[in-house]
Amino acid sequence: MAIVFKSLVILPLLFVASCAQLWLRPDAFEFFNLHKILGPHELFNDPFGDAQDYRRKRIDNDFGTEPLPKSAIPSLPNFLGLPNEPKGSWELVSVNSGVSAMHSILLPKVNKVLMYDATIWKKSEIRLPAGHCRLLNKTTGENDCYCHSVLFDIATSAITPLELHTDTWCSSGGLSVDGNLVGTGGFQGGAKTVRYLETCQGYSTQAELPDGGFIVVGGRDAFSYEYIPREGRSNAKSFFFDFLRKTSDKDENNLYPFVHLSTDGNLFIFANDRSVLLNPKSNQVVRELPALPGGHRSYPATGMSVLLPIKLHSKNNEVIPAEVLVCGGSGHRDAYTQASKDIFYTALEDCGRIRITDEKPVWKREIMPSPRVMGDMMILPTGDVLLLNGAKRGCSGWGFAREPNLIPAIYHPKARLGNRFRALQASTIPRMYHSSSVVLPDGKILVAGSNTNNGYVYNAMFPTELRVEKFSPPYLDPSMIGHRPVIIADRAPKLIGYNNLFRLQFRSAALKIEKKDIKVTMYAPSFTTHGVAMNQRLIDLGLEDVVTEMAFPWIHTIKAVSPPSGKVAPPGYYMLFVVHQGVPSVATWVQIK
Repeated sequence: MAIVFKSLVILPLLFVASCAQLWLRPDAFEFFNLHKILGPHELFNDPFGDAQDYRRKRIDNDFGTEPLPKSAIPSLPNFLGLPNEPKGSWELVSVNSGVSAMHSILLPKVNKVLMYDATIWKKSEIRLPAGHCRLLNKTTGENDCYCHSVLFDIATSAITPLELHTDTWCSSGGLSVDGNLVGTGGFQGGAKTVRYLETCQGYSTQAELPDGGFIVVGGRDAFSYEYIPREGRSNAKSFFFDFLRKTSDKDENNLYPFVHLSTDGNLFIFANDRSVLLNPKSNQVVRELPALPGGHRSYPATGMSVLLPIKLHSKNNEVIPAEVLVCGGSGHRDAYTQASKDIFYTALEDCGRIRITDEKPVWKREIMPSPRVMGDMMILPTGDVLLLNGAKRGCSGWGFAREPNLIPAIYHPKARLGNRFRALQASTIPRMYHSSSVVLPDGKILVAGSNTNNGYVYNAMFPTELRVEKFSPPYLDPSMIGHRPVIIADRAPKLIGYNNLFRLQFRSAALKIEKKDIKVTMYAPSFTTHGVAMNQRLIDLGLEDVVTEMAFPWIHTIKAVSPPSGKVAPPGYYMLFVVHQGVPSVATWVQIK
C-alpha cells in the first residue's frame, strides 16, 4: 500500500516558467539552452561531455581561495594525522535505491530514511504498486505510474514506494514535534504546497522554531519568509525580507540560505557572504553580522554550514554560547555564468567560524584539506563535523561542476588551529549535484543520490546515481570497539521535559568509568538537500554524575540534565547517544517537549 503525502496550498515560495511538457524532448539539452526556457540560472550543460575537459582549458583568473591572513594558517597544518590513525571505511549497501536521493531525512518512529527527487522527470527505477498511478492530464488520460519517493530501510536496504502527488524538486523540510515530515515548496504545482507524511517553492530553507513551528526563508524570486500554518490552513501573508534582496547578485548566490536557531531564540540567516540575526517574534533584524570574506557560499556557489555542537552544563549561565561554521563555496561571483561556458573555477578551500551570541561577533577563518563546493556537512554524535560529497570545481547546477571531491574530512571543533581537520578514507563514487547524507542511529552516515542530468541518465559523464553507501567514521574502527558503550534500552528515557534531571544506564567493557570520559549527546535529524542540512543540531548535555553499579561493575548510571528550553532544543525527536572516550553508542530515540 503506498503512503500518500497530504497537501495544502500556501503562498508561492518560488516562480519558474511552466514548461513540463518540454522536458522529455530528445533534444531537451539544446532546446532549453538555446531558448532559455528556464531562465539564465536553470540551464543545462552537456551531460555527455568529458569529465576531464577542465584540464585542457587554461583559466587565467582561477584564484580559488585568496591568501588568508597568517593567523588563519598555522606553520605546519596536519591534515593527515598519525600514520596508523583510523580513517574510516565505506560499504556499499544498495545498488538501486529506486529514486535518486535529492532529498533525504531519517524518520524516528520507523528508523527509515525518506528519499525523494522530482516528479517532473516522470520516470524512476521503481514503479508504484499495481493500480496506483498519478493522473497527469485529465483530457488525454496520461498517467505517471513511477514512484518518486521511497522509504529506505537502514537495516535491510529494502525500499517501500510512496505516492507523491506534487512536484518536490528543490524543496525543503523538517520533522514535526511528533516526528512526522513537514515538507514545503518545490516546482510548478508543488511550489505552493506543504506536505505532511505520517509514519504509520524550491531553493528555500526551512527551520524549526523554539515552539516547534517552522519558518520558510527565501526561494527563487522570493525575497521573503513565512511561517508554516497548521495542517488544513493557508497562510494570510509572507514577510518581505530586504536582506535577501540585498544579497542577491547576477548569479543569485543567495538561494537555500543557511538558517540556524540560536540559543537566544533568534534565527541566524546567512545568504551569499552576509548574515543577520532575525527575531521570529518581532520579525525584526536585531543584528547585522560582518560579511564573511573570501567569496560566495549560497546556491549556486554552494558551500556548507552547521551550528556547532551546543555545550551545556548541569547549571547553565543565562547566555549559552552558539557558534556557526561555514565552509567552501566559490570565490567567483559569476561561477555559474562561467560554468555555462565550460569554465570551472576552483572551489573555495576555507571556512569561517563565528560566535553568534557575542555582542561583537567576528569571523575567524581557516583552511580545509581540499576545495569543496556542493558538499554536505554532518555533525557526528561525538560533536565532530564530517565534510563529504561535492566537487572541487564549478558550482551547483546541471553539469556545472567538475573534479569530484571523493575524500571526506573530519573537523574537530575543540582542537587547536592546524589540528582541526583530518582527511579520511576516499569513496569511489562521485556525489555531485543532488546528493545527500544522513546521520544514522549506529553512528554511520548514509550517503546517496547525485544527479546532474535532465532525468535518469546513465551514460553521462556523471550518471544518475542510485547506489547507496554507508560511511563508518574513525570511531567505528575495530580497534575502538572495546570503548563502545551500550545503552540499556529500558533504562533510558523515551520522553523528557525541559531543565529536568534524568537517568539512563549503559553497559561497558570498562569496569571503571570516569565522568570526564563520558558525554551524552542529543542529535536532531536533518533534512538534507542541495548542500543544506536543515534543522541539524547536536546538544552536549550537562552531567551531574556517572556512577558504577556496585553489584554489576559493567553497568553504569548517568545523571544528566535536559536542555533548558526550546531555544536550545526545539521540541521533537532526538537521537540520544552515550559517548565514551570518543566512541558513541548506538542511539535510542528520545522526545523532548
